[in-house]
Amino acid sequence: MADVLIALGGNVGDTRATFQKAIANICGMTQAALLARSSDYATPPWGDERQARFINACIEIETSLDPHALLFTLHKIEHKFGRDRARETRWGPRTLDLDLIAYDDISIQKPELTLPHPRWFERAFVLVPLAEIVPDRVIAGRGVAAALTEISSAGIERLPDLN
Repeated sequence: MADVLIALGGNVGDTRATFQKAIANICGMTQAALLARSSDYATPPWGDERQARFINACIEIETSLDPHALLFTLHKIEHKFGRDRARETRWGPRTLDLDLIAYDDISIQKPELTLPHPRWFERAFVLVPLAEIVPDRVIAGRGVAAALTEISSAGIERLPDLN
């Protein structure tokens, strides 16, 4: 079984409800165990700043799917929730974005999949929720909590629990 970190994001529709359903789909479709789930965070948009704030979160799962099969499944789940990668604007509005951040300590560099995610340590919207659930995790030689101290997390707001 592999220990996997996945980042979730979205800014179209009821993103927090989408996250709940998407996480259930991830666990069901990958036969994964949910090990941890961060809080939801409201975050400033990245890239195209002329859009609604995003909601971001991270999960840690355990799965036996290989990285390519897992990525394929994550893309199917995004599509199920209304994302059309072929027609969207880069860094634009989306219903659901699922990014594979790390898969055990595996390193892959292929056109369709790079692991760990090549920009995980540059993005506070990933690091803040990651630091909540796996602060001591080391990814590609960098500690999550340490990486967070190197960038600004201005504008990121932890949202109250839904329950």
